[in-house]
Amino acid sequence: MSADSPPLYERVQLAAAYIREQLVDTAAATARVALVLGSGLGEVTRALETEVSLLYSVIPFFPVTAVEGHRGRLLAGTMGAVPALILEGRVHGYEGYLAEDSTLAVRVLSALGIKSLVVTNASGGIRDDLAAGQLVAISDHINLTGTNAAAGPHDERLGPRFFDMTDAYSLRMRKLAQEVARRQGWGLAAGVYLGVQGPSFETPAEIRAFRALGAHLVGMSTVHEVTIARQCGMQVLGISCVTNMAAGVLEQPLGHGEVMETAAAAAPRLSALLKELLPLL
Repeated sequence: MSADSPPLYERVQLAAAYIREQLVDTAAATARVALVLGSGLGEVTRALETEVSLLYSVIPFFPVTAVEGHRGRLLAGTMGAVPALILEGRVHGYEGYLAEDSTLAVRVLSALGIKSLVVTNASGGIRDDLAAGQLVAISDHINLTGTNAAAGPHDERLGPRFFDMTDAYSLRMRKLAQEVARRQGWGLAAGVYLGVQGPSFETPAEIRAFRALGAHLVGMSTVHEVTIARQCGMQVLGISCVTNMAAGVLEQPLGHGEVMETAAAAAPRLSALLKELLPLL
């Protein structure tokens, strides 16, 4: 955000107004469900009957990412006959963005009327019973990024200053997702996600510390988005794709290429899950 940018509330409203204009006379204009897609999970967009596609770069004040696997588009259409919006990719703190900027898109979704948010990501598996390629429902998170996205000057129009995070990840939505997975013939485990700043992968000593804190998954996103979604009053479902085992769990180096490949392989299963799940949300 530049020094001469409008206040956050105004940026949110201007971005929402632009998107709303593009959605006129589309089914997606009434969308109350939105998805945020993490690294390598863009294949999920194939399940959307797309009516509108907007590059982040054309939306006023939207931050733009250059990270591989994050295409940077807002898609609008229907999935499983349900009007939905998709954020295909996100920006991260390690790119130099403030938390206020990396969560602006979530605030815009709220301004557009979104009530249920499905957040996906790629993660490293800490718990020994997890495996690369596995999908895990996030039950809670630990924020070790060093900041909180709701910190800073307060504007009541953006949500309350103090808000509850007890049910940050909706138990109701998680149970629905697990039931859909069972009907599709596979099990959707649940786990605690720990968010770090990045961009370096974690050290084995850090992973041992995270395990002691009760974390099962680790990644470089999501915690700020979910915090702001809750401030905005949205219900959240988190789905994490374990793309690799975290440092020290297995004796092998970590790389972003592995993350991309594994996420892409898991994307069709995630698509099938979401297509059946969205009508229930």
